[in-house]
Amino acid sequence: MMGIQPNLLNQLVSFLLGASAAGVLIFFLSFEGVVSRPSTAVISSWSNGTMGFPDSPAQDANQTSRLEVASPQEANHTSQKAAEQELERLLRAVADEDRTVIMTSVNEAWAAEGSLLDLFLESFKNGEKIAHFVEHLLIVALDAGAFERCRAVHPHCYLLPPLAGNSSDLSEEKVFMSKDYIDLVWSKVRLQQRILELGYNFLFTDVDIMWFRNPFERMSVAAHMVTSSDFYFGDPYSPINAPNTGFLYVKSSNRTVGIFEAWRGARASFPGKHEQQVLNEIKFDLIEKRGLRLQFLDTVHNAGFCNNTRDFNTLYTMHANCCVGLGAKLHDLGNLMKEWRAYRGMDDEQRRRGPVRWKVPGICIH
Repeated sequence: MMGIQPNLLNQLVSFLLGASAAGVLIFFLSFEGVVSRPSTAVISSWSNGTMGFPDSPAQDANQTSRLEVASPQEANHTSQKAAEQELERLLRAVADEDRTVIMTSVNEAWAAEGSLLDLFLESFKNGEKIAHFVEHLLIVALDAGAFERCRAVHPHCYLLPPLAGNSSDLSEEKVFMSKDYIDLVWSKVRLQQRILELGYNFLFTDVDIMWFRNPFERMSVAAHMVTSSDFYFGDPYSPINAPNTGFLYVKSSNRTVGIFEAWRGARASFPGKHEQQVLNEIKFDLIEKRGLRLQFLDTVHNAGFCNNTRDFNTLYTMHANCCVGLGAKLHDLGNLMKEWRAYRGMDDEQRRRGPVRWKVPGICIH
């Protein structure tokens, strides 16, 4: 028995070693087949310029998902950062040598074909030596529809990111003094302050303002801020004039950034009022306590439907204010542009006979 046991043991060990070797060989042959025939999913990924791992461990896959799915706060931060970078890029592109940009804002209703944006751009083409200003124009789109239309007609368009927690739909025409209207005009002030903080001067013009001549000719270089007027009483620096912030020039400085901070901060003290009304309430304090040099433009040159200015010989801009409704604005501004083109066709002698007036009444012009 003692002699037989070692022999049996040797045979058993030999058998096990042989079986293990065969198993290892089979395993490597099988693995070689897998390596030499990658799955169609991997090939498809490579052909699309990406590398896929369809059989990655579930733990790794879950980890990847956790990395890719950001929290709402992180997503909002990323979106805001991208919007900020795009704003800076556009400002560099449109600013003139003095770091001044012209800007307007539109929603989908105002940007639609045949609407206010088309009339606004046409006014630069038909104005007196102002066509080049379009190169320095930044159009701020308040919604995706306006942004798409803007890019079809102009190279410099910026989509204004919404405020966190504000779900207002800014794409449609807003009723004057409605909550959406007030939110819209205050969003404009927020953006204007950021432009000043980035070191750029701006001239903001409502899109329902037609340009005829160079408005910078009427502005004082000594002013920190220049605004058009609803009512003008003769002294360009008197705060008794009533501002219209639909046409507003501001020079970038620490002072004007502080002015805008105070302006926006005053909103809470005047609930339900839009930005122009609040500025009118605080203008005395801004001038007396903060040293603001605020110039008001003469309505003879920078007019509106609220005024009775009707002489093309003195007109630089015309604002469709005191006019409620998109259809009414389009009707009267369209007629105004037709008569301006006729005026441009007059010879100097005809113009000197002035004043050269336009026909009234319209829907809003009386």
